[in-house]
Amino acid sequence: MEPTIEIRRLYDLMPASARMMTKIISKPEQAKVIDVYFPLPWNRERPIYINFDLWRRLTKPQRDLLLLRTVSWLTEIKWFKPDIDQGLVIAGLLGGLVEFLQTDVIGVVVAGGLISLAVYRIITINRSQQSQLSADTTAIKVAQRRGYSETEAAQHLLSAIETVSKIEGRPALDFMELIRCQNLRAIAGLSPLGVPNKL
Repeated sequence: MEPTIEIRRLYDLMPASARMMTKIISKPEQAKVIDVYFPLPWNRERPIYINFDLWRRLTKPQRDLLLLRTVSWLTEIKWFKPDIDQGLVIAGLLGGLVEFLQTDVIGVVVAGGLISLAVYRIITINRSQQSQLSADTTAIKVAQRRGYSETEAAQHLLSAIETVSKIEGRPALDFMELIRCQNLRAIAGLSPLGVPNKL
């Protein structure tokens, strides 16, 4: 597999909005098939690292769904959107600035704690089970616009998760992957039990 040709194909597969913010980078030295880092607010590009030597062991539909799922998760992370956590960050920054100008050490420490708490919550929410399941669902919807049926897309993503675990030499799926697999089995019609809304 020629990485340049595959990267071009993967860009064509992505939604147009994702092409502007993500960048696919070949990283043959990594142990994971596909990897991303949690994007920080000042990073404009969100790189996706792929080990193409391992990537080629997946079928084309598995590769498609794995990429779409990764892109969906990356693009759903929003640092700047109007909600309580972002409000806390802004309040903490403004409060910290005022307290700093007044040389109030305790006020600066309290404002710093407020900022830390809000940033921690933003990161936790974007790594939560709901965020992971939402990324799977979004990937399946995008795949349907690319010619896959909902059932096929769910089956390919399910098999991709299981195959990646074997390729990477992991003895078993982690807890989050097990939850995602159960949800994908329900979407694919392979299991009557889905994931409860309140897990």
